Amino acid sequence: MSLEELLPSKHTKSHVYPILNRTALTISTVVVGLAVPFFGLVMALIGSLLTMLVTLILPCVCFLRILKGKTSRLQVTICVFIITVGTASALIGSYSAISKIIQSMI
Repeated sequence: MSLEELLPSKHTKSHVYPILNRTALTISTVVVGLAVPFFGLVMALIGSLLTMLVTLILPCVCFLRILKGKTSRLQVTICVFIITVGTASALIGSYSAISKIIQSMI
């Protein structure tokens, strides 16, 4: 979408340019996926780190920082539990992805 927004306004009325743009992006993604030998494993590593960070850890940390002093003991306990589970999941997923990358290299 952001690449399509860079097109001049006279090209936005035509459906040919967005179709060509999206086709080129899809083909380039397939080429990268086939060319990089550990693409799936690298994506698993990035996913395990970033998914846990964005979905579990950061929301709880932001909640605790924004409402500092206004949260109940139960809310703090639940947030700390969620942060702990998110951190453990990120570490386990990262370890698994890294070990598979190392096994593939050997």
